[in-house]
Amino acid sequence: MELHIKGKTVLVTASSAGIGKATSELFISEGCRVAISSSKRENLVKAVDEIKAIYGIEPLWEQCDINNPNEIEDLVKHVEHNLGTVDILVNNCGGPTPGFFEDLADENWEDAFEQVLMSAVRFTRLVLPGMKEKNWGRIINITSLSVKQPVDNLILSNSLRSGVTAFAKTLSAQVGKHNITVNNVAPGYTLTGRLYELAVVRAKQRGVSHEEVLASMAAEVPMKRLARPDEIASMIVYLSSEQAGYITGQTIVVDGGAIRSTY
Repeated sequence: MELHIKGKTVLVTASSAGIGKATSELFISEGCRVAISSSKRENLVKAVDEIKAIYGIEPLWEQCDINNPNEIEDLVKHVEHNLGTVDILVNNCGGPTPGFFEDLADENWEDAFEQVLMSAVRFTRLVLPGMKEKNWGRIINITSLSVKQPVDNLILSNSLRSGVTAFAKTLSAQVGKHNITVNNVAPGYTLTGRLYELAVVRAKQRGVSHEEVLASMAAEVPMKRLARPDEIASMIVYLSSEQAGYITGQTIVVDGGAIRSTY
């Protein structure tokens, strides 16, 4: 299938590893001009070297703490200066602090608000004018299956990612006339560093090994395995295509059937 996105400028946030990196690589393979970011410079350098070794192309990169509004603005300016206005924005972020309600202080809630919801709001606000000028754009937020089926010890993620879902749905109705789509991709259990960290936390709570926790997660999924990051990336890239131009305001779950509800 020809996706008709060759030459498009793509910004994927928090993309030095996991789903963000896999998404960046798939966009590169489609001939897009891709910018990646991370709060840790060493992780970015490693990711750039790995991508260049595979594809022979070095993505544009910039260190960015997505909790910092000034760094978000600097990143978008850097991309626009070097690649042009952003055509496709993928809002990704790490997961906020895990824990149950009584484990978390105001500071944890405030950090999660900045990290999950406000980062998506700020990046979107900055790229939207260029998309409207071109009368074309794609905004995809990477959320979690927890927006459909909350996870007990991830109350911050459950709450703030649900906020992103409502933000995207509302915005989609306001920008649709400009040929801009806004969607969310909600991954299930995916083999990333974040999932490993959650497995370690649960293992300590249960007094078992993290390998046992990962195995139990896989057992909960009808497909009896965890997702690969590239499987999530495939949905993100498809939603960025011309073929997906009539899909907007949606939250699409990629979870191997883990969510048991009918809609």
